[in-house]
Amino acid sequence: MEPEKSGLRRELSFLESIALSIGIMAPTAAMALNGSLAAGITGSAVPLAFLIATIAVGLASFSFIQFSRYLAHSGSVYAFNGIALGPRVGFFSGWALLGTYLAFTGASTAEVGNFAQAFFAGLGWSVGWLPLALIAGVLIWFFAYSRITISTRLTLAMEGVSVLLIVVLAVVILVRLGSLGQLSLAPFTPSAEPFNSVALAAVFGFLSFAGFEGAATLGEETRNPRRNIPVAILAAVFGTGFFYIVVTYAQTVGFGLSQAGISSFAHSAAPFDDLARRYVGRLMAVLLDFGATISAFASALGTANAGARILYAMGRDGFITERLGTASRRSGSPALAVAVIMLFDFAVVSIWGLAPGMTGATLFGYLGTIGVFLILVAYGLTNVGAIWFFFLRRRLWSWQWVIPLLAIIFLGYTLYSNIYPVPAPPYNIFPYVALAWLLLGLLCIVASPGLAQRIGLHLEENEGLRIETAAEAPAPRLSK
Repeated sequence: MEPEKSGLRRELSFLESIALSIGIMAPTAAMALNGSLAAGITGSAVPLAFLIATIAVGLASFSFIQFSRYLAHSGSVYAFNGIALGPRVGFFSGWALLGTYLAFTGASTAEVGNFAQAFFAGLGWSVGWLPLALIAGVLIWFFAYSRITISTRLTLAMEGVSVLLIVVLAVVILVRLGSLGQLSLAPFTPSAEPFNSVALAAVFGFLSFAGFEGAATLGEETRNPRRNIPVAILAAVFGTGFFYIVVTYAQTVGFGLSQAGISSFAHSAAPFDDLARRYVGRLMAVLLDFGATISAFASALGTANAGARILYAMGRDGFITERLGTASRRSGSPALAVAVIMLFDFAVVSIWGLAPGMTGATLFGYLGTIGVFLILVAYGLTNVGAIWFFFLRRRLWSWQWVIPLLAIIFLGYTLYSNIYPVPAPPYNIFPYVALAWLLLGLLCIVASPGLAQRIGLHLEENEGLRIETAAEAPAPRLSK
């Protein structure tokens, strides 16, 4: 596993780049629970909440799409905000997103153990979730070290299989209820529920899209990245959004629009299992558990790959050691960065997983919550950076600054909704865990002033964009 300094290999197609974004979002795993959580808040209006979330994520993704048209860099927000807001903010943004991917990798690994345990239970076998999660971690490390084409194709295949199973179930539900005349547009109308509850439920919808920006970390490995990466992000957001809306509608009408049906949906710990047993049979429920397992595996593989590429970009600029910024001669992957991500994953899952009463689902919730706080910070800074770079500094936008501004408002609302009212323990301490990670990032950049200079020089040399001061900013020009 000897590294070399030749860099990452540019060998990915459009479909392979979109696979990373879809894999990190893990639509199957997201739909396995988030619909029920939203139903507990907004009743039958879950599809409307996910429609609002799709629009909000579309607004947030606009800045990533625009930056990806100008920059092809494995560091994603590390480079975007490094160019837009300066190298210190760039490092801080990258550090926040790195923390997200570390947390999500551990969360999804635990989730693999949780769903695999349910799958084997359906076959009549009793297996603990932690050994299954650790076995999955070894496989994730192997594929993350392999060529990126193998990882992305495997991710696409796994998500394709799991999504197909859900589509089959959704079609069965809709066709059966349609034949009985029981389909209704009521789930898309907020009249039965206060709109503020629909907006709060949309937070769960928004979190189901976390990771949509993953394709941006493949900027140095995708062919024609300034075209393929923006299109990949756009397609991932709205394609997945359409899937979420259809599936949550099928779940809502499948459980029923009566108060009893809504209550059953809201309190279901495994809505796909419940619906599969009701409309298809036990075998379908077992297959959906398998689909959720491979979806969670694809998500963990995606976040491990994305996190390793951000760490690779940081190491290349001298963070900790330049060896982090080297690629394997055999596979072209950032091997040492992958090893750091996976060792962290093993340590967190192993130690926390041994806590009394800990389950895979619980650990997924813990780590996922921490990751969400960090990703909201990265998203917010990127939208601020887009306004500054494209509107105030380069004068490339006229009215478009409104889009990231609306995104910032929704991001702020999402962050606020996850902090207040103060959640029950231990969720009340997770904002402070995220804050501690962010403060550690600030300490790194303050303690190493030379790091910021190296980041700035590297971005200028490799991206061809000068990091300007306000005094050097170009004069305004009229947009077409």
